[in-house]
Order: sequence, then C-alpha cells, then structure tokens
Amino acid sequence: MKLKGRAWKFGDNIDTDQIFPGAYLTLTDVEEMGKHAMEGVPGREDFAKKVNKGDIIVAGKNFGCGSSREQAPIAIKGCGVSMVIAKSFARIFYRNAVNIGLPIMECADVDKIEDGDVLEVDLESGEIKVVSKDLILKGSPVTSLEFEIMKAGGLIPYLKSKEG
Repeated sequence: MKLKGRAWKFGDNIDTDQIFPGAYLTLTDVEEMGKHAMEGVPGREDFAKKVNKGDIIVAGKNFGCGSSREQAPIAIKGCGVSMVIAKSFARIFYRNAVNIGLPIMECADVDKIEDGDVLEVDLESGEIKVVSKDLILKGSPVTSLEFEIMKAGGLIPYLKSKEG
C-alpha cells in the first residue's frame, strides 16, 4: 500500500486537544469533525480549509499526547489526511489511529522533511521518499496485524471481514 501527498509539518507534543478541540466533542459526523482538525495548533487554525485529500501530517515526538479521545484521529482522517508520520506517538493515539484505520508510521528522520515536500510512502516497507528532494528515509512500518487492520479501514471492518 503506497500513499502520496504533500507534507504538513508540526512540532513535538501536539496533543489531542490541539488536534480536535474539546468545543467540538459533540460532533459525530466525520466530515464535520474533519473541518476542525488541527484547529487548536497555534498558527494552523485554518489547516482543515487548506489541506488537500491525501496530504500527510509530519510531526515530531509524542504526537497525540493528552487525553484518550478517539475523535482526534477520526478528525484527521475526516479532513482527508492520508496518514501521519511522526518521530513518536502517544500510545493511546497510536492505538486509536490503528483502530479507526488511519495509517501511521514512526520515523526518526522527520526533521529532513519540510512543510510542502511531496512524499511517497510505502506502508509495508516503511520507505518514505521525499520526492521534492530525491531523498529516501526509513520509517518503522507497523506490525502485519496493524497493517491488515488499517488496510481494512479499521478494527470493526477488519473483524467483520473475519466473521463466518
């Protein structure tokens, strides 16, 4: 499974309140939630209006820290982001992303990626090609089970595919 999109850079410790502010927790429609993705990040309040379908969030350490709100990865997926690459993820965010089918990958070299770079990512091998720089980085691919869950669109669709 390969994804291609423009990079949107974020720093360290982007928490779930920044990803999906608490004022919108009553929303349940994924597209409506997506309109508020990353709205709590200073300087990126208009992210959801500017992001294009397939774009990729690239972040530093501890992405998705804070509360356990599942709405954070749902909002990211709802605004059209194809995946998140970060130096590291908060454990609960990581699990929630897998469970809702949002592709994620850890990469120690995200500092080599700049805002606006075009990326091609092979989710199975962990290869991240920075097309605009002719640079190849190595990310840590998810486990085979996590990959199957993400490929199915999340945990519920994955489990339903195994019934019978």
